[in-house]
Amino acid sequence: MKSVLVYVFLFLGGCQSDVQKVYQWRGENRDGIYNESKLMKIWPEKGPELLWFTEEIGSGYAAPVVTNDKLLINGEADSTSFLFAFDLKGKLLWRSANGKEYYGKGFSANFPGARATPTVVGDMVYSSSGKGRLAGYELSSGKEKWAVDMVPDLGGLENEFGYSESPLIDGDMVYFMAGGPTNNVVALNRFSGKTIWTTKATSDTASFCSPIVINLPARKVLVNLSSHSIFGIDANNGELLWSSKTLENFQFDELHANSPIYSDGNIYFTGTDEGGNGTVKLELSADGKSIKEIWRSNNVTNAYSGIIKLNNQLFATTKKKKLICLDTNTGSVIDSLQSNKGSLIYADNLFYCYNETGDVKLIKFENKKFTEISKFKIDKGTKEHFSHPVISKGILYLRHGKALMAYDIKEK
Repeated sequence: MKSVLVYVFLFLGGCQSDVQKVYQWRGENRDGIYNESKLMKIWPEKGPELLWFTEEIGSGYAAPVVTNDKLLINGEADSTSFLFAFDLKGKLLWRSANGKEYYGKGFSANFPGARATPTVVGDMVYSSSGKGRLAGYELSSGKEKWAVDMVPDLGGLENEFGYSESPLIDGDMVYFMAGGPTNNVVALNRFSGKTIWTTKATSDTASFCSPIVINLPARKVLVNLSSHSIFGIDANNGELLWSSKTLENFQFDELHANSPIYSDGNIYFTGTDEGGNGTVKLELSADGKSIKEIWRSNNVTNAYSGIIKLNNQLFATTKKKKLICLDTNTGSVIDSLQSNKGSLIYADNLFYCYNETGDVKLIKFENKKFTEISKFKIDKGTKEHFSHPVISKGILYLRHGKALMAYDIKEK
């Protein structure tokens, strides 16, 4: 009996060690919802207390990722892509180079710098440059363990605005969209960088979407957006399961940076502007092999500000400078709030909106109505306010260009 108990203990311990927490883009589930509590319900007139800020992160728009004791963020310095690691008091611990950073041509040259959020699993951190160099680093030291360059190594195609995908980790695999006609989407071993499989998928160019994995009883489905399609792939072998060219009529058909959301058998995603298809609800079959469109609405449209689903409601800011709530059953508008467009996250029953004007707003949604509670303005950093906020352990982290700020939003 004793030996049986020992065996069970060891087995359970092994299972628990295999399931490691993933720190990644837009929170634990890539859905913009942060599992935080005891946060302030109203801010002081000048905003929450600024605990620290740094201008050592280089230029760019990439959001940070925060672990139990470190903050990781990408930035550009002297045309090089760097991954920076800080402690939670703002002290730089290390920085590691990741090849050349994206600079662009023509109109896109107005938006140089880092784009993607790193992903942390166990003792490794994974980061991509705007040129598509995906690398794995030792979390404690920043030592590079492996690197794969999507363009020269795998025949990928750089988009007009560079690579913006935040690496997705599932088990021993890291997924990435190279965007080439043959090796369109790839799965690599996250410990060595060796190729596990590649697929031509739809052979469409990459957009800027960070994908999700849907765990079904029958299979795991990798869901991503290309320049013109949303598609699903068997995450174990790369088989294309389904695709839909529901994005082909958008005015700017390459700008799809919002991760899709999966909930209760349905996939939700939104695209760029009012000239296109807006937000779409798709029903995913139980076996993951097919989709069915349920509704679409051009009331909610944004390129990169994120969407949030709570119960039977979908929330997002729009190009028309509104915060909108949709009924997920019908796609109809429940309420809207006039507000500048910007990145949206949710924590402790409140919305946090970082507007493109530099305002940070705290917003309540109650009894099917929006109410703006508090706001303050970011006065550090330069260029556009495009980054997404992050909340961890009662601290609100915001990036504006070369400036990274940490605000105390814990309930007093």
